[in-house]
Amino acid sequence: MKHIIILGDGMADWPVESLGGKTLLQYAHTPYMDLLARKGRTGRLLTVAEGFHPGSEVANMSVVGYNLPKVYEGRGPLEAASIGIDLKPGEIAMRCNLICIENELIKNHSAGHITTEEADVLIRYLQEKLGNERVHFHTGVQYRHLLVIKGESKLLDCTPPHDVPLKPFRPLMVRPLACEAQETADLINSLIWKSQELLRNHPVNLKRMAEGKDPANSIWPWSPGYRPQMEPLSATYPSIRKGSVISAVDLIKGIGYYAGLRNIDVEGATGLYNTNYEGKVVAALNALKEEDFVYLHIEASDEAGHEGDIPLKLQTIENLDSKVVGPVYEAIKGWDEPVSIAVLPDHPTPCQLRTHTAEPVPFLIYYPGIEADTVQTFDEVACVEGSYGLLKEDEFMNEFMKH
Repeated sequence: MKHIIILGDGMADWPVESLGGKTLLQYAHTPYMDLLARKGRTGRLLTVAEGFHPGSEVANMSVVGYNLPKVYEGRGPLEAASIGIDLKPGEIAMRCNLICIENELIKNHSAGHITTEEADVLIRYLQEKLGNERVHFHTGVQYRHLLVIKGESKLLDCTPPHDVPLKPFRPLMVRPLACEAQETADLINSLIWKSQELLRNHPVNLKRMAEGKDPANSIWPWSPGYRPQMEPLSATYPSIRKGSVISAVDLIKGIGYYAGLRNIDVEGATGLYNTNYEGKVVAALNALKEEDFVYLHIEASDEAGHEGDIPLKLQTIENLDSKVVGPVYEAIKGWDEPVSIAVLPDHPTPCQLRTHTAEPVPFLIYYPGIEADTVQTFDEVACVEGSYGLLKEDEFMNEFMKH
């Protein structure tokens, strides 16, 4: 049996008063996810281990069964792997957002969803002006970039910028968690201040402002770590002889790299509501014909949640159902070799809060011949009654790969 996980990042949510007290998954029109819930079995999954921040890297690593206390090293090292940066001993990698600051507040974590082309010019400029043998800036995708520093401590208190929209930035700058990290914190904060000076009047930002767009007027480094000690999934699940990951997000590609999965880039995959859903489905189905396992990650709902945009998040959920879950199910149901499908979010991103939370997420598992439970719809409330109950740690992945 082959296996595909369809991950709707941040898709889970809280009840919304304007939707009659329903969550967005309850309210949205999702006939295929509901169909698979009726035909399969459901439950809930705790994706955030105790003591961990509910970041997408934490949650997605949990989904595929990694023991976070043993292997977690932060988001930066995963993104380093995704863009081909081989971290050496003593090097820390950090996610380095380009953000927009306005009136001393973090206006948004994405610099108004700056394009990769614009961002590349800015990151190269910062490397020219601030980079040296110790400090290296690397271009990633859109607002998501990388900062690598040699010979530094990772014992830092860093705030993810998407957790603090419209908050004053100064109290949120990097703080050391131990005396030996004071120099590292001072260095990173100095890079933030210098970046603001350099980016304020850069031609890319002047052009963006003239067009009514938010400028990328500061860097924001966070989630530091060393190279993680992760075994490939095949070491735990021998049936995964070959597998692939499909995502527009660097950190997911980095998880895939360490998990021993092939990364598939899809043209037009943006991580936003306008991502190339159709192209991702074609890539997933082609990979599944030749391989054993596909991790198909869709970022759009998470970004809509961070924007606090309820209509847009509803649209992204319905797009996931109609443009991904439906076409995948319709294609594979006629295959000679059966395919097991799992659908789930990694964590909630409530529009009301505009950041991640650690509550359990609903999940479904379907494959031909599975004994269905009584759940009729796929959402946070219905799946409480699912026959899998509440799973944690590697229990979901073990159950999914059992057949």
